[in-house]
Amino acid sequence: MTAVNSAGRVADTGVMTSDATRPTSGTDDTPEGMTVGRIAELVGVSVRTLHHWDDIGLVRPGGRTWAGYRVYSGEDLARVHRVLVYRELGFPLAQIGRILDDPDTDAEDHLHRQRDALEERIARLRRMVDAVDQMLEASKRGIRLSPRRQIEIFGDDWRPEQVEDARRRWGRTPQWEQYAQRAAALSEADWEKVAADTDTLHADLAAARRRGVAPGSPEADALAERHRALMSTYFDCTHSMQVCMGRMFVQDPGYTAYYDRFAPGLARWLSEVLSANAAANGVDPRTAVWE
Repeated sequence: MTAVNSAGRVADTGVMTSDATRPTSGTDDTPEGMTVGRIAELVGVSVRTLHHWDDIGLVRPGGRTWAGYRVYSGEDLARVHRVLVYRELGFPLAQIGRILDDPDTDAEDHLHRQRDALEERIARLRRMVDAVDQMLEASKRGIRLSPRRQIEIFGDDWRPEQVEDARRRWGRTPQWEQYAQRAAALSEADWEKVAADTDTLHADLAAARRRGVAPGSPEADALAERHRALMSTYFDCTHSMQVCMGRMFVQDPGYTAYYDRFAPGLARWLSEVLSANAAANGVDPRTAVWE
């Protein structure tokens, strides 16, 4: 319970009031200074945080109201701001207290160092934002070429919307994330080389198919490794993944038609070539999975 003395002051005799719960008046400022609630509002921290800083001696308000409430001076507020700067830079509270209470510390020099550290952090965060923006753009598009330029490089049968189709199909896989990042990093000259390497591989695959090169032969295995290296331009392609691709070349009519236009039966033959090479590298084609 509480009692009121002759001076009108509240004498706490059992029920404790707090700065956070007492009624406030307008700006919450007093002739003695600013209350804890006002400071919390100004700097964007909680009243509980300010109470904790007071308890550990990090920022102790310089005065009290006639009713016993904490009040902060302008100097106290400046210290709160310095604490916030150091906390943002990752300093632990105990170290911040030692820095601020060091009598040999030059205040202006400290401010300059704080500013330099913040500028460095801002620059680092800006680089991170730029990297995230690039990843977001890559995840949406992948190839940073105009649709017209894509057709010029990859051929008249290239459909730029295939990238979007692939994103819808595999967009949540780690391999798509790798593709998106790597594709976004490739220059126009890089894409021209990729296109040339792809054309050369297709021509060599078709020629081997026409000559009756047997799956599992050294020549066929070399072609399989060239195919894996080409796929690894986009993502880390394993032998097990190649087996899964080979199945898709046979089961998906679109892929079958794509490869068979280079040589009749090329899709099925390539699937067998990839499976035989995977088996030679310790992967059972019958149980291979996408990993």
